[in-house]
Amino acid sequence: MRWCRSPWRGRISLAAGIGAAAVLCAGVTGAPAQAMSPARAVALARAASLAGRRPAASIAVSCHSKAHPKLAARLAQGIHTALEGRVSTVALRVEDRSKDLGCFLSTTTHFDSASVVKVEILGTLLREAETQHRHLTASETRLARLMITQSDNNAASALWAHVGRGRLRYFLGRAGMKQTQLGPDGYWGLTLITAHDERLLLDLIMYPNPVLDDASRNYALTLMAQVIPAQRWGVPAGAPDDLTVHVKNGWLPLATHGWRIHSIGCFTGHHRGYIIVALTEDNPTMAYGITTIQRVAEVIHSQLNPAGTAFLPPSAPAPSWGTPDEQIPPSAGGR
Repeated sequence: MRWCRSPWRGRISLAAGIGAAAVLCAGVTGAPAQAMSPARAVALARAASLAGRRPAASIAVSCHSKAHPKLAARLAQGIHTALEGRVSTVALRVEDRSKDLGCFLSTTTHFDSASVVKVEILGTLLREAETQHRHLTASETRLARLMITQSDNNAASALWAHVGRGRLRYFLGRAGMKQTQLGPDGYWGLTLITAHDERLLLDLIMYPNPVLDDASRNYALTLMAQVIPAQRWGVPAGAPDDLTVHVKNGWLPLATHGWRIHSIGCFTGHHRGYIIVALTEDNPTMAYGITTIQRVAEVIHSQLNPAGTAFLPPSAPAPSWGTPDEQIPPSAGGR
Protein backbone atom coordinates (compact mmCIF):
# COMPACT_ATOMS: atom_id res chain seq x y z
CA MET A 1 0.00 0.00 0.00
CA ARG A 2 1.15 3.53 -0.65
CA TRP A 3 -0.10 6.68 1.02
CA CYS A 4 -1.93 9.29 -1.01
CA ARG A 5 -0.74 12.76 -1.84
CA SER A 6 -1.28 15.66 0.53
CA PRO A 7 -5.00 16.31 0.99
CA TRP A 8 -4.29 19.98 0.34
CA ARG A 9 -3.05 19.23 -3.20
CA GLY A 10 -5.61 17.87 -5.59
CA ARG A 11 -7.81 14.79 -5.46
CA ILE A 12 -6.77 12.15 -2.96
CA SER A 13 -6.43 8.50 -3.92
CA LEU A 14 -5.15 5.23 -2.48
CA ALA A 15 -3.91 2.19 -4.39
CA ALA A 16 -5.17 -0.46 -2.01
CA GLY A 17 -8.52 -1.64 -3.30
CA ILE A 18 -10.46 -0.90 -0.12
CA GLY A 19 -13.09 1.14 -1.96
CA ALA A 20 -13.93 4.77 -2.48
CA ALA A 21 -15.56 5.03 0.92
CA ALA A 22 -12.21 4.31 2.56
CA VAL A 23 -10.09 6.78 0.63
CA LEU A 24 -8.15 8.32 3.50
CA CYS A 25 -4.81 10.08 3.65
CA ALA A 26 -2.09 9.20 6.13
CA GLY A 27 -2.03 11.75 8.88
CA VAL A 28 -5.42 13.36 8.51
CA THR A 29 -7.13 11.37 11.24
CA GLY A 30 -4.79 11.01 14.17
CA ALA A 31 -2.60 7.95 13.73
CA PRO A 32 1.06 8.12 12.74
CA ALA A 33 2.05 7.48 9.15
CA GLN A 34 3.05 3.85 8.81
CA ALA A 35 2.29 0.72 6.79
CA MET A 36 -1.40 -0.03 7.19
CA SER A 37 -2.33 -3.55 8.25
CA PRO A 38 -5.30 -5.26 6.53
CA ALA A 39 -7.23 -5.12 9.80
CA ARG A 40 -6.66 -1.39 10.14
CA ALA A 41 -7.65 -0.83 6.51
CA VAL A 42 -10.91 -2.68 7.12
CA ALA A 43 -11.55 -0.66 10.28
CA LEU A 44 -10.98 2.58 8.41
CA ALA A 45 -13.18 1.46 5.53
CA ARG A 46 -15.97 0.59 7.95
CA ALA A 47 -15.67 3.93 9.76
CA ALA A 48 -15.75 5.82 6.49
CA SER A 49 -18.72 3.85 5.19
CA LEU A 50 -20.64 4.40 8.41
CA ALA A 51 -20.04 8.12 8.10
CA GLY A 52 -21.05 7.98 4.46
CA ARG A 53 -24.60 6.73 4.97
CA ARG A 54 -26.75 9.83 5.06
CA PRO A 55 -30.45 10.61 4.98
CA ALA A 56 -31.70 12.92 2.26
CA ALA A 57 -30.45 16.48 2.69
CA SER A 58 -32.86 18.57 4.71
CA ILE A 59 -32.95 21.91 6.49
CA ALA A 60 -36.08 21.13 8.51
CA VAL A 61 -34.77 22.85 11.63
CA SER A 62 -37.06 23.03 14.65
CA CYS A 63 -36.78 25.39 17.63
CA HIS A 64 -38.90 25.14 20.78
CA SER A 65 -39.47 27.37 23.81
CA LYS A 66 -42.60 27.36 25.95
CA ALA A 67 -41.47 30.64 27.49
CA HIS A 68 -40.59 32.35 24.20
CA PRO A 69 -42.49 30.70 21.32
CA LYS A 70 -42.19 33.71 18.99
CA LEU A 71 -38.42 33.82 19.49
CA ALA A 72 -38.22 30.09 18.71
CA ALA A 73 -40.21 30.57 15.51
CA ARG A 74 -38.01 33.48 14.38
CA LEU A 75 -34.89 31.50 15.14
CA ALA A 76 -36.06 28.45 13.18
CA GLN A 77 -36.97 30.59 10.19
CA GLY A 78 -33.67 32.49 10.34
CA ILE A 79 -31.60 29.30 10.45
CA HIS A 80 -33.62 27.84 7.57
CA THR A 81 -32.97 30.97 5.50
CA ALA A 82 -29.24 30.94 6.36
CA LEU A 83 -28.91 27.35 5.12
CA GLU A 84 -31.07 27.69 2.04
CA GLY A 85 -29.06 27.04 -1.11
CA ARG A 86 -26.01 25.69 0.76
CA VAL A 87 -24.66 22.31 -0.38
CA SER A 88 -23.30 21.50 3.07
CA THR A 89 -24.88 18.68 5.05
CA VAL A 90 -25.53 20.22 8.46
CA ALA A 91 -26.41 19.03 11.96
CA LEU A 92 -27.22 21.64 14.56
CA ARG A 93 -28.02 21.81 18.25
CA VAL A 94 -28.65 25.02 20.17
CA GLU A 95 -29.48 25.26 23.87
CA ASP A 96 -30.23 28.38 25.93
CA ARG A 97 -31.49 27.33 29.34
CA SER A 98 -32.16 30.92 30.40
CA LYS A 99 -34.80 31.12 27.68
CA ASP A 100 -35.89 27.47 27.91
CA LEU A 101 -34.99 27.26 24.22
CA GLY A 102 -33.61 24.47 22.07
CA CYS A 103 -33.01 24.10 18.33
CA PHE A 104 -32.57 20.80 16.52
CA LEU A 105 -31.44 19.74 13.05
CA SER A 106 -30.28 16.19 12.19
CA THR A 107 -29.02 15.79 15.76
CA THR A 108 -28.47 12.01 15.52
CA THR A 109 -26.60 12.01 12.19
CA HIS A 110 -23.00 10.79 12.53
CA PHE A 111 -20.01 12.81 11.35
CA ASP A 112 -16.26 12.11 11.46
CA SER A 113 -15.17 14.19 14.43
CA ALA A 114 -11.90 15.74 13.21
CA SER A 115 -10.52 17.84 16.08
CA VAL A 116 -13.69 18.50 18.06
CA VAL A 117 -13.04 15.08 19.65
CA LYS A 118 -10.20 16.79 21.51
CA VAL A 119 -12.78 18.11 23.97
CA GLU A 120 -13.78 14.51 24.72
CA ILE A 121 -10.12 13.65 25.24
CA LEU A 122 -9.78 16.60 27.63
CA GLY A 123 -12.90 15.59 29.53
CA THR A 124 -11.59 12.04 29.91
CA LEU A 125 -8.25 13.33 31.19
CA LEU A 126 -9.92 15.61 33.74
CA ARG A 127 -12.25 12.86 34.91
CA GLU A 128 -9.31 10.49 35.32
CA ALA A 129 -7.45 13.02 37.48
CA GLU A 130 -10.56 13.54 39.62
CA THR A 131 -11.05 9.82 40.28
CA GLN A 132 -7.37 9.54 41.20
CA HIS A 133 -7.67 12.56 43.54
CA ARG A 134 -4.83 14.44 41.91
CA HIS A 135 -4.01 17.48 39.85
CA LEU A 136 -2.90 17.22 36.24
CA THR A 137 0.82 16.64 35.88
CA ALA A 138 3.03 19.26 34.23
CA SER A 139 3.17 17.12 31.09
CA GLU A 140 -0.62 16.60 31.00
CA THR A 141 -1.18 20.33 31.48
CA ARG A 142 1.20 21.22 28.66
CA LEU A 143 -0.34 18.69 26.27
CA ALA A 144 -3.92 19.70 27.16
CA ARG A 145 -3.16 23.37 26.50
CA LEU A 146 -1.54 22.62 23.14
CA MET A 147 -4.36 20.28 22.14
CA ILE A 148 -7.17 22.76 22.84
CA THR A 149 -5.73 26.23 22.31
CA GLN A 150 -3.67 25.37 19.20
CA SER A 151 -5.41 22.15 18.10
CA ASP A 152 -2.03 20.43 18.22
CA ASN A 153 -2.43 16.95 16.77
CA ASN A 154 0.65 15.39 18.30
CA ALA A 155 -0.57 16.47 21.74
CA ALA A 156 -3.98 14.94 21.00
CA SER A 157 -2.40 11.66 19.89
CA ALA A 158 -0.28 11.55 23.03
CA LEU A 159 -3.27 12.15 25.33
CA TRP A 160 -5.49 9.73 23.37
CA ALA A 161 -2.90 7.02 24.02
CA HIS A 162 -2.31 8.20 27.60
CA VAL A 163 -5.93 7.99 28.77
CA GLY A 164 -6.64 4.88 26.70
CA ARG A 165 -9.80 3.56 25.08
CA GLY A 166 -11.13 2.10 28.33
CA ARG A 167 -11.20 5.46 30.08
CA LEU A 168 -12.55 7.17 26.97
CA ARG A 169 -15.44 4.70 26.87
CA TYR A 170 -16.02 5.15 30.60
CA PHE A 171 -16.19 8.92 30.22
CA LEU A 172 -18.61 8.66 27.29
CA GLY A 173 -20.79 6.31 29.35
CA ARG A 174 -20.86 8.65 32.35
CA ALA A 175 -21.67 11.55 30.03
CA GLY A 176 -24.55 9.63 28.45
CA MET A 177 -22.93 10.03 25.02
CA LYS A 178 -24.25 6.73 23.70
CA GLN A 179 -24.20 7.80 20.04
CA THR A 180 -20.44 8.50 19.95
CA GLN A 181 -18.21 5.78 18.48
CA LEU A 182 -14.47 5.99 19.10
CA GLY A 183 -12.23 5.99 16.05
CA PRO A 184 -10.31 2.75 15.36
CA ASP A 185 -6.87 2.36 16.93
CA GLY A 186 -5.13 5.74 17.09
CA TYR A 187 -7.43 7.39 14.55
CA TRP A 188 -9.12 9.79 16.95
CA GLY A 189 -10.20 12.04 14.05
CA LEU A 190 -12.46 9.23 12.76
CA THR A 191 -14.49 9.12 15.96
CA LEU A 192 -18.15 9.28 14.94
CA ILE A 193 -20.02 12.06 16.73
CA THR A 194 -23.51 13.55 16.68
CA ALA A 195 -24.83 17.01 17.50
CA HIS A 196 -26.92 15.39 20.26
CA ASP A 197 -23.86 14.00 22.03
CA GLU A 198 -21.75 17.12 21.53
CA ARG A 199 -24.46 19.12 23.29
CA LEU A 200 -24.28 16.66 26.20
CA LEU A 201 -20.52 17.18 26.31
CA LEU A 202 -20.82 20.97 26.40
CA ASP A 203 -23.49 20.68 29.10
CA LEU A 204 -20.90 18.91 31.27
CA ILE A 205 -18.54 21.82 30.79
CA MET A 206 -21.16 24.55 31.26
CA TYR A 207 -23.23 23.33 34.20
CA PRO A 208 -22.60 21.56 37.54
CA ASN A 209 -22.80 17.79 37.21
CA PRO A 210 -21.53 14.56 38.86
CA VAL A 211 -19.05 13.78 36.06
CA LEU A 212 -16.78 16.86 36.11
CA ASP A 213 -16.30 18.99 39.22
CA ASP A 214 -16.24 22.79 39.16
CA ALA A 215 -12.44 22.97 38.94
CA SER A 216 -12.39 20.68 35.89
CA ARG A 217 -15.23 22.57 34.21
CA ASN A 218 -13.56 25.92 34.77
CA TYR A 219 -10.27 24.58 33.44
CA ALA A 220 -11.92 23.31 30.25
CA LEU A 221 -13.81 26.57 29.75
CA THR A 222 -10.61 28.55 30.28
CA LEU A 223 -8.70 26.58 27.65
CA MET A 224 -11.56 26.90 25.16
CA ALA A 225 -11.63 30.65 25.79
CA GLN A 226 -7.91 30.86 24.96
CA VAL A 227 -8.02 29.24 21.51
CA ILE A 228 -5.65 31.13 19.21
CA PRO A 229 -7.23 33.86 17.03
CA ALA A 230 -6.70 31.96 13.75
CA GLN A 231 -8.97 29.17 15.05
CA ARG A 232 -11.78 31.27 16.52
CA TRP A 233 -13.99 31.08 13.44
CA GLY A 234 -17.29 29.22 13.21
CA VAL A 235 -19.91 29.48 15.95
CA PRO A 236 -18.35 32.64 17.47
CA ALA A 237 -19.47 34.61 14.39
CA GLY A 238 -21.84 37.35 15.50
CA ALA A 239 -21.45 36.71 19.23
CA PRO A 240 -21.79 39.87 21.35
CA ASP A 241 -18.47 41.23 22.53
CA ASP A 242 -19.68 41.25 26.15
CA LEU A 243 -19.92 37.44 26.22
CA THR A 244 -16.96 35.11 26.69
CA VAL A 245 -16.47 32.72 23.77
CA HIS A 246 -15.37 29.14 24.50
CA VAL A 247 -14.82 27.32 21.20
CA LYS A 248 -13.29 24.23 19.59
CA ASN A 249 -13.24 23.67 15.86
CA GLY A 250 -12.34 20.76 13.60
CA TRP A 251 -11.60 20.40 9.91
CA LEU A 252 -10.81 17.34 7.86
CA PRO A 253 -10.76 16.71 4.08
CA LEU A 254 -11.72 13.23 2.87
CA ALA A 255 -12.53 11.91 -0.58
CA THR A 256 -16.08 10.94 0.41
CA HIS A 257 -18.39 13.77 1.48
CA GLY A 258 -15.73 16.43 1.06
CA TRP A 259 -14.58 18.65 3.90
CA ARG A 260 -15.78 17.97 7.44
CA ILE A 261 -16.02 21.38 9.10
CA HIS A 262 -17.25 21.50 12.69
CA SER A 263 -17.54 24.17 15.37
CA ILE A 264 -18.80 23.77 18.93
CA GLY A 265 -18.96 26.50 21.53
CA CYS A 266 -20.25 27.84 24.83
CA PHE A 267 -21.05 31.51 25.36
CA THR A 268 -21.08 32.85 28.92
CA GLY A 269 -21.63 36.13 30.72
CA HIS A 270 -24.19 38.15 32.69
CA HIS A 271 -25.23 35.09 34.72
CA ARG A 272 -26.34 33.20 31.63
CA GLY A 273 -24.94 30.99 28.93
CA TYR A 274 -25.87 29.07 25.83
CA ILE A 275 -24.47 26.36 23.58
CA ILE A 276 -24.13 26.02 19.81
CA VAL A 277 -23.06 22.81 18.06
CA ALA A 278 -22.64 22.90 14.27
CA LEU A 279 -21.37 19.84 12.38
CA THR A 280 -21.03 19.84 8.58
CA GLU A 281 -19.75 17.81 5.66
CA ASP A 282 -20.16 17.78 1.86
CA ASN A 283 -18.29 21.09 1.81
CA PRO A 284 -16.33 21.66 -1.43
CA THR A 285 -13.71 23.71 0.43
CA MET A 286 -12.78 24.52 4.01
CA ALA A 287 -13.83 28.15 3.58
CA TYR A 288 -17.24 27.08 2.22
CA GLY A 289 -17.94 25.01 5.34
CA ILE A 290 -16.85 27.82 7.64
CA THR A 291 -19.16 30.23 5.82
CA THR A 292 -22.08 27.82 6.20
CA ILE A 293 -21.56 27.62 9.95
CA GLN A 294 -21.00 31.35 10.37
CA ARG A 295 -24.19 32.25 8.50
CA VAL A 296 -26.14 30.14 10.98
CA ALA A 297 -24.20 31.39 14.01
CA GLU A 298 -24.86 35.02 13.15
CA VAL A 299 -28.60 34.35 13.08
CA ILE A 300 -28.51 32.54 16.42
CA HIS A 301 -26.52 35.23 18.22
CA SER A 302 -28.61 38.07 16.82
CA GLN A 303 -31.85 36.42 17.95
CA LEU A 304 -30.59 35.43 21.40
CA ASN A 305 -28.92 38.82 21.97
CA PRO A 306 -30.98 41.42 20.11
CA ALA A 307 -29.29 44.34 21.88
CA GLY A 308 -25.78 42.91 21.81
CA THR A 309 -22.80 44.21 19.88
CA ALA A 310 -21.73 41.66 17.28
CA PHE A 311 -18.31 40.07 17.45
CA LEU A 312 -16.72 39.48 14.06
CA PRO A 313 -14.31 36.52 14.04
CA PRO A 314 -11.21 36.42 11.84
CA SER A 315 -11.68 35.54 8.20
CA ALA A 316 -11.74 31.84 7.37
CA PRO A 317 -8.15 30.58 7.14
CA ALA A 318 -7.06 29.56 3.68
CA PRO A 319 -5.80 25.95 3.52
CA SER A 320 -2.04 25.91 3.07
CA TRP A 321 0.34 22.99 3.43
CA GLY A 322 3.01 25.30 4.82
CA THR A 323 0.92 27.14 7.42
CA PRO A 324 1.33 25.55 10.88
CA ASP A 325 -2.23 26.27 12.05
CA GLU A 326 -3.75 24.43 9.11
CA GLN A 327 -0.95 21.97 8.47
CA ILE A 328 -1.64 18.23 8.43
CA PRO A 329 1.83 16.67 8.65
CA PRO A 330 2.28 12.93 8.13
CA SER A 331 2.44 12.25 11.88
CA ALA A 332 -0.64 14.20 12.88
CA GLY A 333 -4.39 14.15 12.63
CA GLY A 334 -7.00 16.15 10.78
CA ARG A 335 -7.63 19.35 12.63
